[in-house]
Amino acid sequence: MPTNIKRIVSIANQKGGVGKTTTAINMAAAIAKKGHKVLLIDLDPQGNASTGLGIEPEAREITAYDVLVDGSSIKDAAVKTQVQNLSVLPSNTDLSSADAELMSDKGRLLRLRNALASTEGYKYVFIDCPPSLNLLTINAFAASDSVLVPLQSEFYALEGLSQLILTVREVREALDTELFIDGVVLTMFDRRVKLAQQVEADVRENLGNLVYKTIIPRSVRLSEAPSYGETILQYDASGRGAQAYLDLGSEFLKRDKSKKNKS
Repeated sequence: MPTNIKRIVSIANQKGGVGKTTTAINMAAAIAKKGHKVLLIDLDPQGNASTGLGIEPEAREITAYDVLVDGSSIKDAAVKTQVQNLSVLPSNTDLSSADAELMSDKGRLLRLRNALASTEGYKYVFIDCPPSLNLLTINAFAASDSVLVPLQSEFYALEGLSQLILTVREVREALDTELFIDGVVLTMFDRRVKLAQQVEADVRENLGNLVYKTIIPRSVRLSEAPSYGETILQYDASGRGAQAYLDLGSEFLKRDKSKKNKS
């Protein structure tokens, strides 16, 4: 990792619809708002993180596909967003063919790590992973220090989490890295629903301090913001969704400082 980048974090959950991209966009924006230079890597072929940050398709001249497959530099590909201190490495549907095109490349698992090794100017890098444990996700894990897992507050919340944890362990052992689970964030939470409260209790009992104290509420405004190409901090700055992600950013930085002091 380049010495100026403090942390590289994959935001991942192979289960779709859990608020993964919403968390990636708004957590990156919250950290940027606190004065840190942040890069968000959109590694999902759907390109939702790029769209959610207002990056129009015509502005995506060089994308994550070009970085992974053709060796383009992240410096040339990164696009500044309307959020101060926040840039994004955009994506589009071309990325969906990366698995097949890199299949014969012996170094295919390290493409993103190698690209980040020559990247400067950012303190934190967040990677929005696709909702599957494929080559793109493994590339993200191989490049990262840790994995942050958004977990929807529903009956099957823990389903698949064990597989994700196993994948993290396998990547750590296979590539001899210190990759770890940064934490689990409860998302789309409705405190009025008894099941949500039960899921929270179960998750905290099973995972303990791994679960962030901050909970992301279910919010119409959070759902609306991406359609305007804005983060929730822009779209509804005084709302509870914005406050939740600001709190999450603060908790992340506090945990990061604590890990640094212990190391």
